[in-house]
Amino acid sequence: MAEKEIKKMIGKVFNDIADAIETGQFGQRPRIGITTLGSEHGIENIIQGAEEAQKNNDIEVVLIGPKTKTKLKTKEANTEQEVHKKMEELLDNNEIDSAVTMHYSFPIGVSTVGKVITPGKGKEMYVATTTGTSSTDRVEGMVKNAIYGIITAKACGVENPSVGILNIDGARQTERALKELSQRGYKINFSESLRADGGCVMRGNDLLTGTPDVMVTDPLTGNLLMKVFSSYSTGGSYEALGYGYGPGIGEDYDKIILILSRASGKPVVSGAIQYAAQLIKGNCKEIAKEEFQKANKAGLKEILEGLKTKKENVEEEITKPEKEVVTGQIAGIEIMDLEDAVKALWKHGIYAESGMGCTGPIVLVNEEKLKTAMKILVEAEFVAKEKIDC
Repeated sequence: MAEKEIKKMIGKVFNDIADAIETGQFGQRPRIGITTLGSEHGIENIIQGAEEAQKNNDIEVVLIGPKTKTKLKTKEANTEQEVHKKMEELLDNNEIDSAVTMHYSFPIGVSTVGKVITPGKGKEMYVATTTGTSSTDRVEGMVKNAIYGIITAKACGVENPSVGILNIDGARQTERALKELSQRGYKINFSESLRADGGCVMRGNDLLTGTPDVMVTDPLTGNLLMKVFSSYSTGGSYEALGYGYGPGIGEDYDKIILILSRASGKPVVSGAIQYAAQLIKGNCKEIAKEEFQKANKAGLKEILEGLKTKKENVEEEITKPEKEVVTGQIAGIEIMDLEDAVKALWKHGIYAESGMGCTGPIVLVNEEKLKTAMKILVEAEFVAKEKIDC
């Protein structure tokens, strides 16, 4: 080993001993770096949030930015480009365990899991995901987001997190894929909506109460939710509640970098640093490896590949059956698949119409043909086999 590296290791040991004597904490404290440039509320806002987090002696906060008056350790950098370069250098050299920053680009396949405090019951809920891109395919991305959310919640001490899927485009396809993954061995604890019709596809009410531990959504919707949850009491320009947009999670991604908004205020800055420390203490990297191994063993990649295959060909000329009374309802169909589902039933000689129920898209058929129609749509993968067993 080079002499320079040995000296660096010796220096680090002495620094750790000095910190332990000063604080009375003789275990390894999580070292969290935070970049100070880029906030719409100024550098002082970030420093105040960092100092607030530092009051917890289990955390060592390192500022990355211009020199300023503070008792916190500072690694100097004077532009946004420099602070990110310095941040990555500190992570690579293991001088910090995790970092919190703004306006950072992750590679495709990595997206962030935010943590909010829901207004209904004051419960912590993980929003998967809030920035970045898990996949260029919407449904594939949401399936991955569910796993990212489970990883993050487990790292924060939630042993068997419940999972709900927000009722947006792609929700039903995501539900089918996750149920198949669960049936094949990657057990998922599906949440149950608080609304009377139940199910693991969540309604707006479930957002407010925090029905699931992990709320699965696409990152653009998740980003919007984070802004609403964090600043609904301030008018929007100052994010005052929660823990920020969270860590970037992805298979084989080996850094723990958390995201703040430029509008994040002092309380959220402090919360994000504490969130980062919790992930370090909870062994987030190891949990991620374990969860991806289990999911892949259960056939995650095959399931995701299957999402890309075409469903039954319904583009051919199909004669519409004779119209009849349709009062039987089949729910759980993706809005983008609705017309194709109707045509699939026509092809089998069953008259059907599309509609919109209170929980989303529905297919309407004659009551006497409801079971047959359901079987056809399940076989054609328009409806989940276990759609009512979330």
